Amino acid sequence: MSNTLTLNKTPISATATESAPAKPVSMFDPAALRLSQNFSDSAGVKKLLTTIPVRKPNKQDFVRVHPDPAFQLETAVLELKEDREHYLVAPHLWADLAGELIPKVLFTTMNRQKVLSVWAIRLPGEDGKHDDWNASALEAAKMAQKDWVRVSANMNLGAYDVFQATGNLTEPEWGDMDFTKILEVAFKGRFINDLEHPALRRLRGEV
Repeated sequence: MSNTLTLNKTPISATATESAPAKPVSMFDPAALRLSQNFSDSAGVKKLLTTIPVRKPNKQDFVRVHPDPAFQLETAVLELKEDREHYLVAPHLWADLAGELIPKVLFTTMNRQKVLSVWAIRLPGEDGKHDDWNASALEAAKMAQKDWVRVSANMNLGAYDVFQATGNLTEPEWGDMDFTKILEVAFKGRFINDLEHPALRRLRGEV
């Protein structure tokens, strides 16, 4: 019996060879860093609304007004025209500030860029009379509860021109914030609850 060691000469097939090592992925690979479409949901993130401007719509913006009366308010407002700021005033101060306050209606408004705002429009006086500027603004706000409208001042007319969008625009998404919270955010720092409020002290020339 031969003690000779016989070598296996069967060729190694190509499939048995080891595959080439994978190219390492850089930690800066854009594909790995790109946000997914549902990032906010997966990360448990909710956008907080911390600023709501109080202003009339920009002349180039198409806007809608919330149709629910619960998102409107007729109230007394202090307006500082120099600063273009509106202040809500606590009812117990209305009698003391009667000469400074203006009756206005506050509308919850949204433009096409989904920016929520409050539109303050002056109401008719006790005699029922109304200037053309505010009368046309109220009419525009009424139309905006059903249609997208754009409001532009017409100095020659002495009133606002109102333009209705002709396209089939989608309805606004109002979100889940109630009107109390909207007012809280919109008038943050601009709610007058006592006669020593900085805005009133300015009117008295104390600061």
